[in-house]
Amino acid sequence: MPSDDVDHDPSTEAGGIPIREIQSLEEFDQAALSGSLAGCRIQALDLTERTFALLVVDSSQAVFLGCPMEPQALAHIRAGGALVFPPVPDLPFDPYRGAPYTPDELYAGLETEGYAGTPDARTYAWYRRTGHNGDVLASMLRSVHDDALSDALDEMLRGSRVVGVMGGHAMERGSRAYAGAARLGRDLARSGLTVATGGGPGAMEAANFGAYAAPYDDVMLGKALEVLARVPSFGPSVDDWAAAAMAVRDRWPDGGPSYGLPTWFYGHEPANPFAAHIAKYFANATREDGLLSRCNAGVVFLPGAAGTVQEVFDAATTNYYGSRGEPAPMVLVDRAHWTTELPVWPLLTRLAGERPMADRIALVESVTEVPAALARLAWG
Repeated sequence: MPSDDVDHDPSTEAGGIPIREIQSLEEFDQAALSGSLAGCRIQALDLTERTFALLVVDSSQAVFLGCPMEPQALAHIRAGGALVFPPVPDLPFDPYRGAPYTPDELYAGLETEGYAGTPDARTYAWYRRTGHNGDVLASMLRSVHDDALSDALDEMLRGSRVVGVMGGHAMERGSRAYAGAARLGRDLARSGLTVATGGGPGAMEAANFGAYAAPYDDVMLGKALEVLARVPSFGPSVDDWAAAAMAVRDRWPDGGPSYGLPTWFYGHEPANPFAAHIAKYFANATREDGLLSRCNAGVVFLPGAAGTVQEVFDAATTNYYGSRGEPAPMVLVDRAHWTTELPVWPLLTRLAGERPMADRIALVESVTEVPAALARLAWG
């Protein structure tokens, strides 16, 4: 029984053994050299060439998630007390992955096989086959995948000031609104904030593209917008839409980082290639809550339809009840849209009343006003 004057965090221990996550072969080799993998969580590593290490190391209470290994190594670590979740054959995705996707991962094969042959499209096809057929294995694999992504996001975003940019997928490249959203993403990234979006096309892509363009000058921004404008939308050809984005990335390869959280629930909308880190979920509810909950520096709502309205009130609900502590800033852009076309603002202000969230909401006319509004709301 632990002493009263010693901190005891059961979340970091398994049966008294400290838990450690291992997500690279370098980390594995270091742990193996110590002689013990006890309590370790080894995630999505190919261990077929680490047989000797596995045969001599202590594996008690270790967990192996999707790690290929030789049969004799597998038998030994199981006998030593390890729990093993083996790789699942014939899946277009890795349910145990330890990091968000990159654009190159999701769009691998675009040039040779077209979008239909990419991991992004093949995973969506798998989801359409299995998402509603009651297969408990498929359901479990989706849940494990989404939880692994959430864990990876928490690790990567720890200590970051994250601002979300929400908006509709229908915003077309080449439009003034798209260029404005891109400049907003660039301004936010240049101010030291980490930009996160829903990861799809339209306003989401524009904000991710803006963050990508942050290290470059106005000339790059203008020329890249011209390239993108040649393919305004992902319909009718995702191939052409994605190829235009990849052409921008190839011409200006050293873009700034940002995050995108799309979903295969809306898999007909492809993930945009400008987010450096793409956490693509199967469960849209997990994705929505996960995105908003990580926006600790506030959320910007560009004009959108039902999905954006849902996000406004998802954020408002947590601010209203204070379920995540102090309310996070909420900035709605375009007065006519949010007061006349979709009169969300009057309801939001009525809901806020005299609660603390009333001092954390703002309605502005233009994206140029957003950075100042965020700063004002953040500091009262």
